[in-house]
Amino acid sequence: MRFGLSLGVSAREPLAHAVDILRQADAGGIDCAWVIDSQLIMKDVYVVLTLAAGATRRMQLGTGVTNPITRHPTVTANLACTMREVTAGRFVLGLGAGDSAVFPLGQKPADVQACRDAIEPIRALVDGKEAALNGRTLQLATAAGPVPIFLAVSQPRMMRLAGQVADGAIVLGIAEPEFTRHQIEVIRAGAAEAGRPPGEPFIDLWVTVSVSHDRRAALDDVRSWASTQARWIAQWKTIPLALKPFAREIADAAAAYDFGEHLSLRARHQRTVSDAFTGTVAIAGPREECAARLRELAATGMDRITVTLLSGGRKERLRALCDEVFPRVG
Repeated sequence: MRFGLSLGVSAREPLAHAVDILRQADAGGIDCAWVIDSQLIMKDVYVVLTLAAGATRRMQLGTGVTNPITRHPTVTANLACTMREVTAGRFVLGLGAGDSAVFPLGQKPADVQACRDAIEPIRALVDGKEAALNGRTLQLATAAGPVPIFLAVSQPRMMRLAGQVADGAIVLGIAEPEFTRHQIEVIRAGAAEAGRPPGEPFIDLWVTVSVSHDRRAALDDVRSWASTQARWIAQWKTIPLALKPFAREIADAAAAYDFGEHLSLRARHQRTVSDAFTGTVAIAGPREECAARLRELAATGMDRITVTLLSGGRKERLRALCDEVFPRVG
């Protein structure tokens, strides 16, 4: 099983420290590192990736994820071509509807058609082809060749779109095998509808993990992330069966959410979610239990598992994952 890493670089974290973490990830066998694009709360993703490119040699580097609301498709295409050169071909473009980068602006995330309308011209532009945008035919002078485009998905229509047109799908779900299996089936169905070969697109499941012999400490460690997940799930048209018992606290989390404390371990809105909910959507506990749950998820058929690297002691967290957990998954 391949493993990836997802992280943001907060205002308080020195860029040099973030680059050291990415260097450690590269040496530790991480397959791909994704950096958050959220302009109000995180340092700029492309600056971080550029610095990381010079400090790493092997792993892929990607936006985790950008969106077509705050960055125009032509801007993203140009950045992708530049990053392809900077990383010597290791850049991966992660694209999504938009979340913490979009909601604080009073705007709505991109819908399925808007995401399709972004993917198609970006792919054409980076390949040096003409693309139609807003009634104009455009071409990119910096075109440098193909860049893999991964679409972040959680709901059926977006999952089908990923299956139809994306090189990869970033599956934003919960750490629950049956629901994950369902998500993968929908993506594969979209690929089949488009006549794509078996195995396309590449599927990358994102989960959050806290490794500790103290289960209470581990749950508290991921509780803020779980409240973020609850706020996102509250927008879904259908709540997964495994989460039906938590419908009330999901609604409460959405109502209390403060984007100013997005992903903060001290966020006040984390108090809205219970131990039971937190332990369902995230993986928290001793290394053997974390590895066992990751093995269950790996058996659902994805190509890579990407773990969100929480703030606070990140180098030690990464060491525990690479040395103590991932080898036990296989």
